[in-house]
Amino acid sequence: MNRELNPKNYKRICLINWLLTVPLVVLFAVPYLSIATFINANIGISYAGALLFSFPFCLTILHGHVTMALGSLHRNHYYEWLEKNTLSYGLFFHPMFTSTRFRLLLLVSSIFVLSLGWVIQY
Repeated sequence: MNRELNPKNYKRICLINWLLTVPLVVLFAVPYLSIATFINANIGISYAGALLFSFPFCLTILHGHVTMALGSLHRNHYYEWLEKNTLSYGLFFHPMFTSTRFRLLLLVSSIFVLSLGWVIQY
């Protein structure tokens, strides 16, 4: 069996992805929150929109990390492994997260939430 396609390597990739998630979410949420404070949007709604805004970018980078580690032909093996280990390493994983349509939907909905936060000023 190929050295890259074993559970030990999958666990390492998963650990790195979990460690990268929080800094990436914070990094991509900052521009959204800056715009929200500039237009005086509702702060509670702005934080929800910031999460919606940052997740597509975070998921894209993490998906790219898996692709770089395993190659585009073998990343599906990693995602299948995550589906098999849903109660441990695959926690919060769904195959829909790798879909470009899903990520674009999150991005568009975050813009809608920003406009909603602007309308509901306090």
